[in-house]
Amino acid sequence: MTAHPHIALIGECMIELQHRADGSLHQSFGGDTLNTAVYLRRELGDIGKVDYVTALGDDSFSDAMCQQWADEGLGLAMVQRLPGRLPGLYCIQTDANGERKFLYWRNEAAVRDCFTTPAAEPILAALPAYDVVYFSGITLAVLGEIGRERLLHTLIETRRRGGKVVFDNNYRPRLWASVEAARVAYREVLAEVDMALLTEDDERALFGYASSELVFAAYPGIEEVVLKRGAEECLIRCKGEDFAVPAIKVEKVVDTTAAGDSFSAAYLASRLKGGSPQEAAVAGHRLASRVIQVPGALIPR
Repeated sequence: MTAHPHIALIGECMIELQHRADGSLHQSFGGDTLNTAVYLRRELGDIGKVDYVTALGDDSFSDAMCQQWADEGLGLAMVQRLPGRLPGLYCIQTDANGERKFLYWRNEAAVRDCFTTPAAEPILAALPAYDVVYFSGITLAVLGEIGRERLLHTLIETRRRGGKVVFDNNYRPRLWASVEAARVAYREVLAEVDMALLTEDDERALFGYASSELVFAAYPGIEEVVLKRGAEECLIRCKGEDFAVPAIKVEKVVDTTAAGDSFSAAYLASRLKGGSPQEAAVAGHRLASRVIQVPGALIPR
């Protein structure tokens, strides 16, 4: 890829409330592609430029989000601010084993109009010039039907110009009207993906694939498929070659939030810096193992 890649990540950042054991709530910000954007920026260092593509409101929470992203070194030129709108909100409840339960308030979130406003036109026109365009299954869900159609055209044009498209499947059933609707949307964009970062459990829930081999067989046209399997080894098929890279075991899992997002960030950063798939997977496991030992999505710098 380009020596100093310009990367756009598309999605939603929400107000995050962490429900603590004593009943208190700790407020921060999080969202799958935003988590990946932050970790990608940290992992890349001075190599490349990372922009976040989303829509926010004109409220104080949106102001604070933008300030935090700027502090992390993310580019904000592709962030729309919609008057009178608000970001979505979610609460994380974590059990004794570090497994999480999410409660969401996001139906009126500004991001739902990210690609339907007049201000979106120059953003959509600029996206295909990026070296890498990254999005997730959650991005697909929150953009809605019109937004997804516009995203698909953008992906096609990105690849036509020589850019790479990276997709993290992150399937959340509650965001979709039906599993059939989700399958249609996923299949449309998967035809335009160069690197698929897939969580095995999500592939099973969405498409019913009972084995890793069935997952790989489903995407013969994707150059690089990475299958994330939690605490198990990740499996990779890249240009016809297969690799398996063990996860890093940790003594105590505190919070699995953003484990997959951080793995994806470190994996992609390593590949952009010229690392092999195996080296990239080691980097992904290393970062994810640190993230799951700290509460919340984003660990301190």
